[in-house]
Amino acid sequence: MAVHGGLHPRARSHSSPALPRIPDEAHRLHRERERVNNPEFDHSSLHERDWKSYSISQIFDIRSGRRLESRNRKHGRRPFIGALDNSNGIAGFTADKNSSLDNNVLGVNYNGNGVCLGFYHPYECIFSDDVKRFHVKNNKGNEFIYLFLKVAIQQQKSKFGYLYKFNATRMARQAIMLPSVNGGEPDFTFMEIFGMSITLQLLLKQLAYLEKMPA
Repeated sequence: MAVHGGLHPRARSHSSPALPRIPDEAHRLHRERERVNNPEFDHSSLHERDWKSYSISQIFDIRSGRRLESRNRKHGRRPFIGALDNSNGIAGFTADKNSSLDNNVLGVNYNGNGVCLGFYHPYECIFSDDVKRFHVKNNKGNEFIYLFLKVAIQQQKSKFGYLYKFNATRMARQAIMLPSVNGGEPDFTFMEIFGMSITLQLLLKQLAYLEKMPA
């Protein structure tokens, strides 16, 4: 799936200001994939990996959010993350800053709507006390690793409900299945490149659609 320097000039010149970002992102992903020197992956490659069960506490440092009632919230531009199942978890915007201030993090709901759902936040934001902040251990983490891990966590959602809460203790010991390196450490490199490849495939489909649009 080569991405060449002259890719989709019509998409670049289209009148919509948002469209040039699509080929730019495709080029970025292609360069990143070359950086780690890995082949393309498709969904079938998931079945060719060694998989292992890990507890969530083995994979993540889990940190708390902090209660901030709406009546006390100052209006601003910083995202405030609540226990939502939509809008990337953003419940509003605030000028407040507290101990939950974070970025490059996976916010996971353990109360409220969308229990067990997670949203990746590359930007600076603060979190309500109904959302836990997940940071990958022994790895800086990025959007592709966190989104892969998000799906692994969400696969456990059906276990929890009103009578069986996804509380902090159960969260920490909950097992998730992940690709591993020879049955040992989690294979974060595979997670990253798999995520890049899937995203790149989607971007190229969008570009192909744009190519069919009138100039």
